[in-house]
Amino acid sequence: MCGIAGFADFKHQSSTEQLRGMAACMAHRGPDGQGEYLVEAGKAQVGFAHARLSIIDLSHAADQPMHYEGLSLVYNGEIYNYNEIREELLALGHRFQTHSDTEVILHGWKEWGSAAIHKWRGMFAIALLDHEKGELICIRDRSGVKPFYYTLQDDIFLFGSELKNLMAHPRFRKEIDPEAVASFLQYGYVSAPYSIFRKTSKLLPGHILHLDLISGKITTEQYWNVYDHYNKPKLKISLPEAIEETERILKESFDYRLVADVPVGVFLSGGYDSTCVTALLQKDRTEKLKTFTIGVADDKLNEAPFAKEIAQRLGTDHTEYYCTIKEALDIIPSLPQYYDEPFADSSAIPTILVSRMARKEVTVALSADAGDEIFAGYNRYEYVSRYGKKLESIPTPLRKMAAAAMSAISSESIPVLKHKANFHSRYDKVKNLLSDPSPARLLKNLSQVFNDRDIRELMAAPTRLLQTAHTSKELKPEAYDALSFMMAVDYQTYMADDILQKVDRATMSVSLEGREPFLDQHIVEFAAQLPSDYKYHNGIKKYPLRQIVHKYIPEEIMARPKSGFAVPVAEWLQAELKPLVMEHLTGKALDHGFFRKTAVEKLLRDYYAGHTEKHVKVWYLLMFQMWYVKWMG
Repeated sequence: MCGIAGFADFKHQSSTEQLRGMAACMAHRGPDGQGEYLVEAGKAQVGFAHARLSIIDLSHAADQPMHYEGLSLVYNGEIYNYNEIREELLALGHRFQTHSDTEVILHGWKEWGSAAIHKWRGMFAIALLDHEKGELICIRDRSGVKPFYYTLQDDIFLFGSELKNLMAHPRFRKEIDPEAVASFLQYGYVSAPYSIFRKTSKLLPGHILHLDLISGKITTEQYWNVYDHYNKPKLKISLPEAIEETERILKESFDYRLVADVPVGVFLSGGYDSTCVTALLQKDRTEKLKTFTIGVADDKLNEAPFAKEIAQRLGTDHTEYYCTIKEALDIIPSLPQYYDEPFADSSAIPTILVSRMARKEVTVALSADAGDEIFAGYNRYEYVSRYGKKLESIPTPLRKMAAAAMSAISSESIPVLKHKANFHSRYDKVKNLLSDPSPARLLKNLSQVFNDRDIRELMAAPTRLLQTAHTSKELKPEAYDALSFMMAVDYQTYMADDILQKVDRATMSVSLEGREPFLDQHIVEFAAQLPSDYKYHNGIKKYPLRQIVHKYIPEEIMARPKSGFAVPVAEWLQAELKPLVMEHLTGKALDHGFFRKTAVEKLLRDYYAGHTEKHVKVWYLLMFQMWYVKWMG
């Protein structure tokens, strides 16, 4: 696990010192070593920078950039099955100088070219220079666990694990894209392939980028797509067989995530996903897994007691830490440093806290994300399964009449109800669903914080809707069902751009490698072909995972409402954070001109007058403003 950065400068005006500057700003990603490499290739000056967190082969022989027979590479991630690939290459006559997965990538590329990617099980962001072809090749893993930003401007191609790598180069232009600002306010993140800056992109998961170092032309291609598996015929398998096969694939994939030459632990929240990971990894091991949980004083948000009981039953070496309000609040000013693109998921705060705790004992931590997107765990999937068809069954004229009536009557004019928390947002959501009850509309309503109307009222200038995977139509009609549609969209959007970004930046903030065991492609591909009614079965979400977990933990212990890693943002904004809100959301702080000051002022008046359901919108605006001060001020 590391950080990578670099450039291809067609004006030949960059330097090793600038490479060092790009690497220095990501020292938190790799404190164990820093390397640079500057060379002429094609018609460009190519520079690679690397900050290393030593995980596999801790010797300096495995340092990067690494070179082999006309190839040079910097790489962030892990190939978990590298030993098997290494054995295959040894049989073909290859000889290795290290025991690192980095060297296996180089030899594999030399032997098989891009076909080597299909052998890799892992997470990766790679920049590979082919000296002979005069080509820079950039590759991002299938799910987007590892980040990769890039830009081509002023005859220089810049890339890096984080936006701050690009911003460290003097030729990078920081020009904010208003459409990206609107995207952030809708979802709490900027949807890929876009970034907050114009002409700057995220390489999409499952994609390869080719930069011709002669012509300067960029081309991209997709080597893996989750829709390829959703579009296959569903597996002809009984439900008991599906549960048995799910456990087998999970166990094999989870075991790979323990491959390391340093201590490994697991984030254990006490929910089904983290319990599943912990149970399957601990069951055949005599050595106790190290598990970590953060607790909070608020009983409504605190899962630490459940996690402790589960750890005791599974026999792990468990550590829990109860954080104070001050500890959590103290993280907020540092969020723009680590999340150097606007990011509003407040669960970043407890994720940073649990990462700090885990880093005292381990260098690698498994985070059980993606179980919801793969096995249908979100409440919105339940809503569409329960209510979607009922709404669609209402005659269209009747639905449209009701929607028109609601449009004519403002939620602010309805007595009594207008004072109820969340009434106004729910009113808008029901109105929109009556107008269009499709799964796409339902997903949009349940995912967005600032809806289209809010954006029009807030933004100072009109913005267009960015074309992202939120509006994907790749699911074929013959494979279409509402659950598959929503899971596939969430997999490519919310999971990649929110959850994985959150965990990457939080763990890396303390030089901890975060691994995602549910995101092995064998799990994702198998689950995509399971019938949807196996995943949401008789009103039970994540049915296969639940049945597996119940083999190790009694159902009565697991049967409780899910709270997850949460913090009381609504309460903080009313009290401890109010001075920060006033500092960033009033007066000259809004002089950048992206927002109508009157709209922001009205939002704050409403919120502090009792419309507490608007706290999420206030938080989103605060996160943008704090980012702006940090990186544009």
